[in-house]
Amino acid sequence: MNIENNARARELTVAYIGGGSRGWAWGFMMDLAMDADMCGTVRLYDIDRPAAERNRVIGSKISAHPDAVSRWEYVVSDSLRDALTGADFVVISILPATFEEMRSDVHLPERVGVYQPVGDTVGAGGFMRAMRTIPMYVTIAQAIRDYAPDAWVINYTNPMSLCVRTLYEVYPGIKAFGCCHEVFGTQRLLCAMLETEAGIPGVRRQDLYTTVTGINHFTWMTKASYRGIDLFPLYAAMADKYYETGYDEGGDKNWMNSHFNCAQRVKFDLFRRFGAIAAAGDRHLAEFTAPWYTADPDTVRSWKFSLTPVDWRVKDLHDRLQRSDDLISGKEALVLKPSGEEGHLLLKAVLGLGDLVSNVNIPNRGQIPNLPLGAVVETNALFGRDRIEPVFAGAMPGNILPLVARHVYNQENTLVAALRCDRKLGFTTFMNDPQMAGVTMADGQKLFDDMLENQRAYLPEAWFK
Repeated sequence: MNIENNARARELTVAYIGGGSRGWAWGFMMDLAMDADMCGTVRLYDIDRPAAERNRVIGSKISAHPDAVSRWEYVVSDSLRDALTGADFVVISILPATFEEMRSDVHLPERVGVYQPVGDTVGAGGFMRAMRTIPMYVTIAQAIRDYAPDAWVINYTNPMSLCVRTLYEVYPGIKAFGCCHEVFGTQRLLCAMLETEAGIPGVRRQDLYTTVTGINHFTWMTKASYRGIDLFPLYAAMADKYYETGYDEGGDKNWMNSHFNCAQRVKFDLFRRFGAIAAAGDRHLAEFTAPWYTADPDTVRSWKFSLTPVDWRVKDLHDRLQRSDDLISGKEALVLKPSGEEGHLLLKAVLGLGDLVSNVNIPNRGQIPNLPLGAVVETNALFGRDRIEPVFAGAMPGNILPLVARHVYNQENTLVAALRCDRKLGFTTFMNDPQMAGVTMADGQKLFDDMLENQRAYLPEAWFK
């Protein structure tokens, strides 16, 4: 396609806040370059300016690639104000603080017998990550209110629910939503099930109809079908068949080949207990229950998923930085390929370039009627021209509701504690997480104090008065 003659393309300004994670940023850049309906400017803002500069070079290379069908200019902004002023869209993908704070999140609770596969959403680690993330999101929300009040805002940062909730708390008029790919993975599992268990190959996850309900990383499907076929009986049979061995998709998807893979045993166990399809990776799901799956490292291995040590994340970042250097120097050839995410498609939908239904994190407006209004929940929503309309998911099943509602109320209290620097409310919320059920109050208090101290550089001083 001759890009210069593509008169249909919409000229846009996108403010990208963060992006130092690089994998998310590069995938988004590739998706933009491969979509002929949009073009424009991406303003990169990161407190780590060298990371933004690297992404500028790589983004420019992606846009100039022979296979690109749209042209984007990448520039580095010196401030939030510069990045946001006049932006049509805002993308937020930040790492709150450093790996040293994350090391405290994930590993310090191990001294009281609490093992966290991820430690970024709930539990002791998720709480502390929220404490330092919420002040950052207060600043971001205020800047969006002041400089880009009409922009659509996409959040990719965890803890997803609390990030989006903070944006709305600070600026109620914001047009923000959170995107997460965990549901996609479960939809792909259902497609694999149709092929291996029912002999129906070639089904795409977009071909499925699923009713999604819950909160981020603890999302459930209460209905699933393909061309009128109810998938629940087939899933029930698969859960029984592979309950002990796990469902091994083979190759690089085997649970032993990556910290991010699993054998679906936690999903199968939750289905057998509660009768709904848990729609996230096992390592996330395991953190929302009592320590059924995470009592110790041996228990984790028996359920065929992995703890993700922060040392691995440090090495992974080193490898991605090296890859960044290789892409910039030309040592690694740049190959355009879709990321598998839907961010750019959601941008198109709110521009009026085709309606789309996808799972999304937005405040509860009644789409889950037995969870609190205003709390951020994850359901399907219809994206259309300048609108997001949540799809009614119905009341959450009564046997699942107590599991999910506990976390919803904990998240609401986490927000209040963070905004008020309230140690008492913070501690009771910290201890109310089901993963902390076996920890004494004395040990919990010492852990809370030590973990909070480890966040000092990123917290308001009021926490320590």
